[in-house]
Amino acid sequence: MGGISHLFSGMRASSSGLAAERLRMDVIARNLANAETTHTPEGVPYRRQVVWFESMLERAEGGPEVVGVKVRGVQPDMVSPMEKVLNPGHPDADASGYVTMPNVNTTHEMVDLISASRAYEANLSAQESFVSMAERALRMLQ
Repeated sequence: MGGISHLFSGMRASSSGLAAERLRMDVIARNLANAETTHTPEGVPYRRQVVWFESMLERAEGGPEVVGVKVRGVQPDMVSPMEKVLNPGHPDADASGYVTMPNVNTTHEMVDLISASRAYEANLSAQESFVSMAERALRMLQ
């Protein structure tokens, strides 16, 4: 019975990866959509959001075992600087004519989006393999 439980734990692990990467892609899409947003409802420029993952652990005989991933949180990127652009005619320009732009680098976001997409595809492929193995195991039991 250990094989079946390992099969299902593998399915749970890849399923958790699918959910985490899907959220990561949603956050990246939101970052891209707000790359030029200089005035949010809070009255400040949009700040890039970052998804933080955390390992899901389970007790095992040899110590903790990683059984998946979960989203620890989505937080604003406080490290990347906000760029100031001279644009005196802009409604959000300060007294010197500078507009504070979001700290969203579209090239960086597109690279992150490709990475998240590839990770999602890898988890989906693993999930399909687990389903295929489960189907074969069930056919063998018949």
